[in-house]
Amino acid sequence: MNESRMMKVACVLMLISLVPMTVFAAGDSQRSGKRQGPPAEAIAACVDKEAGDSVEFSGRRGETVKATCQEHNGQMAAVPEGMRRGGGRPD
Repeated sequence: MNESRMMKVACVLMLISLVPMTVFAAGDSQRSGKRQGPPAEAIAACVDKEAGDSVEFSGRRGETVKATCQEHNGQMAAVPEGMRRGGGRPD
């Protein structure tokens, strides 16, 4: 009986130790599905524009975003005011 109980405890501990690995793996798959590059709205706002031109477009929540056209990986796209190229906030 004691041996059986120890085996159950060992199995439970082993299963518990797997939880962090599955959470970590799930996080990696979510990051790999992350959108790369500017959104379609930012690209569309700069069609027929030049680098440095000011534009506005609708953001993800329907808000008006003021931006400046910049070249990003060979493609012109609107970068919102206060943002660095690549999507980061200024330091």
